Amino acid sequence: MKKGLLVVISGPSGAGKGSIYRQVIDRTGMKRSVSVTTRQPRPGEVDGVDYYFRTEEQYQQMIAAGEFLETAAVYRNYYGTPKAPVFENLDNGYDVLFEVDVHGARSIKKQYPDAVEIFIMPPSFEELENRLRGRGTESESSLRTRLSSAMNELGKYERFDYIVFNDDLEEAVEKVIAIINAEKCKIKNNMSMINSLLGKK
Repeated sequence: MKKGLLVVISGPSGAGKGSIYRQVIDRTGMKRSVSVTTRQPRPGEVDGVDYYFRTEEQYQQMIAAGEFLETAAVYRNYYGTPKAPVFENLDNGYDVLFEVDVHGARSIKKQYPDAVEIFIMPPSFEELENRLRGRGTESESSLRTRLSSAMNELGKYERFDYIVFNDDLEEAVEKVIAIINAEKCKIKNNMSMINSLLGKK
């Protein structure tokens, strides 16, 4: 069986990676990676769908048990991806899509070097700030922290395989899907089928 593709969408808060992630999932049927977090749910978020919401004590127990593919502390909260469901999907031939911050993306790449990583870049820093303010979910102090972190994260783009500028959402989604389709056609990702066709073991 052909192994699934692990794809990571990353970038700073306000770049629009969440919107792109949701649309790519809807259009491709890729399996979504559900993260565990210690932060409080935002309005409309559902446990087990958007995130697995856990206490810090529960989260630390999961770290100690080695259950995470990646884990990071972000804005005084923890975020992490459970290994088991991801590897099970990949082994069963399903493609899995991640939406994580740049620190999480780096951790995933270390543990799974074949991961395809796409950096989502805003058209300008001013637009990124406008998007964050437009959410209306942050205090001014929290917003300033996010903006400072975002500026630092923007400089990490060189660690990624691809970059997509999110000026127009539809165009950005199409580019991400095109990248995924191209990766699925790479020879290295089709060796099991090629060897089967040629009668090789």
